[in-house]
Amino acid sequence: MAAALGLGAILGLLGLLGEPGGATRVLHSLHYLDVAVSEPSPGIPQFMEMGFVDGIPFVRYDSERGRMEPLTEWVKDSADPEYWDRNTQNAVQNQHVDARNLEILRERYNQSGGLHTRLRVYGCELLSDGSVRGSYRNGYDGRDFIFFKLGSRRFVAADSAAEITRRRWEHEGTPAEHWTNYLKHECPEWLRKYVGYGRKELERNEPPDVHVSGKEEHGTLILSCHAYGFYPNTIAVSWMKGDEIWDQETEWGGVVPNSDGTFHTWARIEALPEEQEQYRCRVEHPGMPEPGIFAWEPTSGRNLTVVVAVSVITAILILVALTGFILWKLQSGRRDRDGYNMAAGRDMGTKGSTAAGITA
Repeated sequence: MAAALGLGAILGLLGLLGEPGGATRVLHSLHYLDVAVSEPSPGIPQFMEMGFVDGIPFVRYDSERGRMEPLTEWVKDSADPEYWDRNTQNAVQNQHVDARNLEILRERYNQSGGLHTRLRVYGCELLSDGSVRGSYRNGYDGRDFIFFKLGSRRFVAADSAAEITRRRWEHEGTPAEHWTNYLKHECPEWLRKYVGYGRKELERNEPPDVHVSGKEEHGTLILSCHAYGFYPNTIAVSWMKGDEIWDQETEWGGVVPNSDGTFHTWARIEALPEEQEQYRCRVEHPGMPEPGIFAWEPTSGRNLTVVVAVSVITAILILVALTGFILWKLQSGRRDRDGYNMAAGRDMGTKGSTAAGITA
C-alpha cells in the first residue's frame, strides 16, 4: 500500500524537512506545488501553483488573480516579461486540465459531489557530488495516486484507478519522456539560472537563534529545543543524554519558512525530571563554525513561554498549508474509469508545454 501523500510528504518533497547527515547533501532545490479543488471557497481558489527555490516561495499563480506573480525581489528584477507571460499560459492550461481531471477522478472512484482535491509536487535538487535528483508525485483526496521513478523511467500507480493512468501513459511513452527530460535537464537548468538570479540571498549563511525550554506534565519533563531565523534550511537538531544522541526518542518538527525568508524548527524529548541535567540539545548548521550544545536553564524563565521570533508564515503559505491540510484529511474511494490528463511542468522555456493535454 502506498503511503499517504500527507503534510509530511509534501514538506519533504519541497525540501522543508531536515536532512539526514552524510557526505552527499542538497546544494540547491527547485520544487513546485500545484493544488486543485472541486469546490473553491473564499481564500481557497479553484487552482493554485507555487514555486520554491531552496524551500523559499518565489512565484505564485492562483485562479482568482489569474497571473503568475513574483514573490521575491530577485526573480522580479531578473526575469523578463516573456517569462511571466509564458508561465501564466502554462498555469492557465494546467488549471483547465486539472478541472477536467477532478471530474474524471470523481467518476473513477464512483463519487458524487462534494469537496475533492488533486495535488502535485515535483522538482529537482542539485547534490554536492554533482548529481541531480528529481521527483514527481501526484495525489488525490489525501492519498497517493501516481508517482514517477526517474531512475527506471516508470510510473507507479497507488491503486487500480491510477493503474488505468499508468498503463495509458506508459503505452504512449510521451509522459515518461517529458518528465525524464524535465527532471534531469530542464529543471536543473532553470534551478541554476534562479540561483544565479538570487545568489546573494540564496547562498548566504544565517546561524540559528536557539532556545531551550522545559515543562513538567504528570511527572514527565518535556524538553523542547527551538531554532529560529536560520538560512539555509539545512540543519540538524538532536537531543543528547550524556554523550549519546537519542534520535529514536526525539520528536521533530518540520523545517518551516518564516515570513522574512529564514526558517525555524524544533525537536522535543521526554525525560525524567531528576535527569534534566543530563540532557543537552545539539544544533549543527552551515552558519555555525561548529555544532552548538544548549541546555535548559529553569531559572531563566524560558520554561514558561517560548517566543516564536519571526515565525509567522506569509498569508500565501497559510493558503498552501490550509489547502494541503484539506487534501491530507480527506479519504478516497475505489472504482475504475477511463480518462485523466497530464498537466504541464513549469519553466518550459520557449518550447511551451510539451506534456499538456496528453490523454491518459
